[in-house]
Formats: sequence, structure tokens, C-alpha cells
Amino acid sequence: MKIAFVGKGGSGKTTLSSLFIRHLVANEVPVLAVDADINQHLGAALGLDETAAASLPAMGAHLPLIKEYLRGTNPRIPSAETMIKTTPPGEGSRLLRVVEDNPIYEACARPVHLDDGEIRLMATGPFTESDLGVACYHSKVGAVELCLNHLVDGEEEYVVVDMTAGSDSFASGMFTRFDMTFLVAEPTRKGVSVYRQYKEYARDFGVALRVVGNKVQGMDDVDFLREEIGDDLLVTVGHSPWVRSMEKGRPARFELLEAENRMALQSLQNAADDSYRHRDWERYTRQMVHFHLKNAESWGNAKTGADLAAQVDPGFVLGEGLGAVQPA
Repeated sequence: MKIAFVGKGGSGKTTLSSLFIRHLVANEVPVLAVDADINQHLGAALGLDETAAASLPAMGAHLPLIKEYLRGTNPRIPSAETMIKTTPPGEGSRLLRVVEDNPIYEACARPVHLDDGEIRLMATGPFTESDLGVACYHSKVGAVELCLNHLVDGEEEYVVVDMTAGSDSFASGMFTRFDMTFLVAEPTRKGVSVYRQYKEYARDFGVALRVVGNKVQGMDDVDFLREEIGDDLLVTVGHSPWVRSMEKGRPARFELLEAENRMALQSLQNAADDSYRHRDWERYTRQMVHFHLKNAESWGNAKTGADLAAQVDPGFVLGEGLGAVQPA
């Protein structure tokens, strides 16, 4: 399953996504983690020191390799240079799997050792000094979107993406790439307003959205969230001495995380697992094509000098039943 964590800056979405990743690993589930927030805090939240977190390869820096690999032998894509972040796969494209080795993972993913196992971590890369004044930071997540478009994940495999803050996730069609989106909201008017904005944007695309109330200090906070959010509120999380120690760089073993927080994380996994029953690869592919055509018309055709609508393979539907990836 593909899972997104979203929320306003400072809501705790990176902390919650890192705890969820640890929980999945403790449950022996394969995990590919992606830091799609240009602030790049997921590595540190998973226990990497400053040097290791800063040395994670930037996916954006390997975009030519990513495009060339995913293009494969797709006859509708004559060159990697004509691929944009929304380019959909078609007959001949190479697809990605969660559990495999390929040139993209070799270049962009790094192993992170946790108490109960190991994950792969990929990162968009930070906004650099050379980008100032000349680049839009949304372009940094283009490599993530392109990989998600070509990713075939199964029922007992997880891709967990820590997204950009606030409503910036809607700057592209990537918000439709997930089986479940967890919005982390504080019990404040601002936290609730981000939820309402996200809910409104996502309404027409069938996005599965559940809310995790964070930094809850008592029943008054819980009641406030229930009144404002209703059935979309899945669980609430309060103060955690374990998280406080982790943020100081001195985490205890994950098995010592407070029982109520372990139960909250299990509720998230249960909701994510339930979403698999509603997976619709045809709708997923249709939405992918929809956003590709929008991007092609608004800027892609002009940038590449090509008719990017021609990249769409009308008979292709992404899905788990497709054959194994082609060799590099």
C-alpha cells in the first residue's frame, strides 16, 4: 500500500510517519520510505545522525537516470528528455517493485537500520543555494511522483511518504497516488482548517483521508477534534516520553514506546490494510493520465517541445498482475 502523511508545518507529521514506519518494521512488513518534504527531517526521525541524514542522495539529482530506466522500451517515449514528472507508464515501460534491486534504488535509496529490521529510505533532496530565485521547490518532488507512477506495490508491502507541509501537496497530482492519506492535525483552529482545505481539494478524486489528532492534552482537545472533524478522526496521540527522548537523539528501543501509542499506530495500520479492499487500478491509471494531460497542456509541451499527450498508452492499466520488470 502507498501511504501519505500530510499536515501543516509543525503538526508532527514527520514524527508520526517515522513512528508508523518503525511500527510496520516491528510487524515484519517490507517498507520503502520516502522523504518528499524539502525540509528533509525523516532520516533524523528514523535515527540517522546529522552526517548520515545530510548524505542521503537526492532523487532530483538522479532524475536523468530515473527517466531513462523507467522509459524502458516504451515506443511512445522516444527519449528520456521528453519525460516529465507526470509521465505515465505504458507497454514497454519498466515498473518498480517495493522488494527488488534496480538502478534507481541503487542510486537513490539507502538502508536504515531500525530496532526490528531494515528499511529503504529515499529523499527528494533539500532546496539548495543554487535553486534560490530560479527554481520552484515543487519541482523537487517530481522524481517522487514519477517513481510512484511506475510503482506496483502489493497488499503486504508499504510505501510511506512524508509529504510537503500544508496544502502544497496539491501542487501536482501526487495527492491521488495513495491508498490512504493520514492528515496529522493539532487540536487548534489552524489544524482543523488545514484538514478542511485538504478534504475539499481531495473530494472529487476519491482520496481516502483519515485524521490523526496530535499533541492532544486532554478530553477537551479530543472533543474539539471530534466536533470539528467527525468520522474522519481515526485516533488521537498525546505526549510521549519516548518521542521526547528520540527528539533528543537518545531513543529507547521501540518496544518501549507507550502502549497507548502502539495501539494508535496499530489503528493506522488497520485502516491502511482495510484500504486495500478499495484499490482501483483503473481509476488510479485514469487519474494519472488526467494530471499528465493537464501538465502537458499547461507547461510540459512547451518545455519539452513535444506533444506529451502522445505518451499516453490508451490500452495500459497499471496493476499487480503485470509481469516482472525488465532487466536494466
